[in-house]
Amino acid sequence: MSNPVAPPIVVGVDGSATALDAVVWAAEDCARRHMPLRLVHCYILPTGGYPELIVDGQGFAATLEQQGRHYLDEAEATALTAAPGVTVETQLLLTPPIPQLIEESKHARTVVLGSRGLGGFSGILIGSIAVALAAHGHCPTVVIRGTTTVDGPVVVGVDGSPASEAAIAFAFDAASVLEAPLTAVLSWTDALVDSAFQATRFTMAELADEEGQTRLLAERLAGWQEKYPDVSVDRVVVRDRPAIALLRLADHARLLVVGSRGRGGFTGMLLGSTSQALVHHAPCPVAVVRPE
Repeated sequence: MSNPVAPPIVVGVDGSATALDAVVWAAEDCARRHMPLRLVHCYILPTGGYPELIVDGQGFAATLEQQGRHYLDEAEATALTAAPGVTVETQLLLTPPIPQLIEESKHARTVVLGSRGLGGFSGILIGSIAVALAAHGHCPTVVIRGTTTVDGPVVVGVDGSPASEAAIAFAFDAASVLEAPLTAVLSWTDALVDSAFQATRFTMAELADEEGQTRLLAERLAGWQEKYPDVSVDRVVVRDRPAIALLRLADHARLLVVGSRGRGGFTGMLLGSTSQALVHHAPCPVAVVRPE
């Protein structure tokens, strides 16, 4: 049975196939964690460009409401097929999705979204919903994209910042629950500069820097490895752009975990080019974890 005091996992539902993928992922996570599942659909009434609404505004609103209830019914059936016995709550709201999902995040373990959307969640990831949640949400945001494998590792980006610490905690917990290995990645440069000395890349100074980064990664992981002795950890220190390194290592991952902000190789995560590359091109689900 689900723990009635446990926070729910919330899914933004919009009738799209990727939203149903998010429902399946969240329902299975709820089953593993004995948590309830909350499915939310938000819709808004157009305010301009639709003169027919003047004639039949109430009928249009009723159609949107009926459509929303259909989306939620379909999502609930999908959740119960994926994870029979999970407690499912549905909510249909006439409100913009961004402020509502941010509000939902105050009382959720995670908010889960599909990588593309329809209706109230149109343009998700390409638009502003996922970015807004990553920047202003109160819990981790998980975006379901790519292909979810059943035996790959959890991959986490580490940079030593407070955001990175929160991401590490989330990643270790996910790996433990999934009974998956963990790959911890530290990218120690945010740019590769072409120069006449490219061939002499491995200088003593660079080797010393790499050794320091290796020690830093070990220090950041030490306490977490003691807390989660069941999790097998592979440490990776790489001199590369963080997006490239993470995308490459996430190719067969079950989950990619990053902080919403960072320093060093992960500066501006989820706000700049690195974040955009991850949320648009990651080959697996992506969890964005804000600092606690």
